[in-house]
Amino acid sequence: MEKELRIIISGGGTGGHIFPAVSIANAIMELRPDAKILFVGAEGRMEMQRVPDAGYQIIGLPIAGFDRKHLWKNVSVVIKLLCSQWKARSIIKNFRPQVAVGVGGYASGPTLKTAGMMGIPTLIQEQNSYAGVTNKLLAQKARKICVAYDGMEKFFPADKIIMTGNPVRQNLTKAMPDKEDALRSFNLQPGKKTILIVGGSLGARTINNTLTAGLSAIKANSDVQFIWQTGKYYYPQVTEAVKAAGELPNLYVTDFIKDMAAAYAAADLVISRAGAGSISEFCLLHKPVVLVPSPNVAEDHQTKNALALVDKQAAICVKDSEAESALMDIALSTINDGQKLEELSKNIAKLALPDSAKIIAQEVIKLAVSAAD
Repeated sequence: MEKELRIIISGGGTGGHIFPAVSIANAIMELRPDAKILFVGAEGRMEMQRVPDAGYQIIGLPIAGFDRKHLWKNVSVVIKLLCSQWKARSIIKNFRPQVAVGVGGYASGPTLKTAGMMGIPTLIQEQNSYAGVTNKLLAQKARKICVAYDGMEKFFPADKIIMTGNPVRQNLTKAMPDKEDALRSFNLQPGKKTILIVGGSLGARTINNTLTAGLSAIKANSDVQFIWQTGKYYYPQVTEAVKAAGELPNLYVTDFIKDMAAAYAAADLVISRAGAGSISEFCLLHKPVVLVPSPNVAEDHQTKNALALVDKQAAICVKDSEAESALMDIALSTINDGQKLEELSKNIAKLALPDSAKIIAQEVIKLAVSAAD
């Protein structure tokens, strides 16, 4: 009889960390339905809601990120870090995992560091083309490092690296709806070219400002339709601006798209930030995309993610600082250029790495089984 597997998965903070974490957990459960999985997140962050929604237990650490602009504020951050390491030790002692998995985000640092110190095998999933500081430190003790981009040996020991790609939301790859049905679900017309605008789960100020300023262009280009996810924070001001612009039957606005499979099925072109998880979805679904990297992320990793695609003619990149003047014109000219859309779709498809969650799950189970023996 197989020994019961006990696995900790730690990280979160944004959808880009949470969706892969849940996908890995789901893939583990498909392979080993008897496995016990415990998530460790950061108190007050979105994983504390999204993980239980996915059916998994989560415990929060009192961790917070360092304030790089106001160093004097970091005294409380250091105290929280020490408290988090102590709490992580208690969690690990009580749960007794055979392996700990880190997907990035505040909580993964103290959890995986503590697990490594306690002799528990660890696996890191690095989503970006430029490794973060935490994962570079955790790599010293990690047994396996799962990556999504070439050239990651400049950050990690080459013998630990496995090229797996980034796990995506599983409902995206299982049953994509028909395009016409998808368009109708957003009250849009079948047969018209459609642009999907997403700024990540929290929204993106520059993209929202650009679209708000471009409402007259949206009105003038009635042969093109738009699905616009604003993010919760920006939704009230966007809806006010849309109301003031008058009737726009070619525009669907929402704070959050629950059915992303339908949104992708409806879209001929996507405008998006350059988060690693989103890029992996575009690759798997062969979606032409205009990327607007966020400048507000550690080590400017979104720009590096975007340029990895641009170098292969697999995406268009617009700098955040140039978006308000250039993004609408580039999007409209691209959506009306069938040859360009086909070229982008063909090239981004070559970068897809399917079955990422299953491959990572298999590596996690191997580590857990060898530790249990």
